Amino acid sequence: MSARTAPGPRPEAPCLEVRGVGFTIGGARLLEGVSFSAAPGELVAMVGPNGAGKSTMLALLAGDLVPSEGTISLAGTAPHRWPAKALARQRSVMTQQHGQAFSFTVRELVEMGRAPHDASDRDEELIDASLVDAEIAELAHRDVTTLSGGELARAVFARTLTQDAGVVLLDEPTAPLDLRHQETLMQRARSLADEGRCVLVVLHDLSLAARFCDRLAVFSEGSLTALGPPEQVLTPERIEQVYRQRVAVLAHPVTGRPLVVPV
Repeated sequence: MSARTAPGPRPEAPCLEVRGVGFTIGGARLLEGVSFSAAPGELVAMVGPNGAGKSTMLALLAGDLVPSEGTISLAGTAPHRWPAKALARQRSVMTQQHGQAFSFTVRELVEMGRAPHDASDRDEELIDASLVDAEIAELAHRDVTTLSGGELARAVFARTLTQDAGVVLLDEPTAPLDLRHQETLMQRARSLADEGRCVLVVLHDLSLAARFCDRLAVFSEGSLTALGPPEQVLTPERIEQVYRQRVAVLAHPVTGRPLVVPV
């Protein structure tokens, strides 16, 4: 499969708008003055060092947190103001934590993604397709408490797909995965955007982000310091400034996209 295909159509009105957002908790200032938008048909990566504010921003977009100042609009309404069931139909979220305390089967876990929706003839089709897309169809009858970390992450990703929302939020989805499944997941995230969904993903691997994403939002110390296509954003100077690490930025030998190599 191609590592990156052409992005889907982008209407004028973005489905996510962030304007002057800040967030403070327990006296700690985690985000300040963040503004950006994301549209259907677009895959946007939020990158930056640990503690930069990426996951906090994703939680605000999801409606799990409320901004201390500024506004966020999800399809015209602040995420935290959507009724819970309606919000779950608007956006799906894959968080970093995947602990499972109860002995559901993998298929039952994935089926939970259909909970916000009325019963439909499409339910079984969507569940089956999600199991295949996440490459866990052979694990469908396994107890989720017996899965490895990577297998469980793939099951949670399948549940996120089954939710069938127009906005998809993924928080470090590739962290527990091996090389093959990192590629598989990012290819599926790319195809979601190409289908016309608005996809935002938190990533640490800058080269992976550059290969699959339309734009990169670089966070540093709670601020959005750069936003744009990978070729414009991923410069050695900016990466050294943000990460405090010298790098070389090369052209990928197959895709031509930026490839970030520590020096």
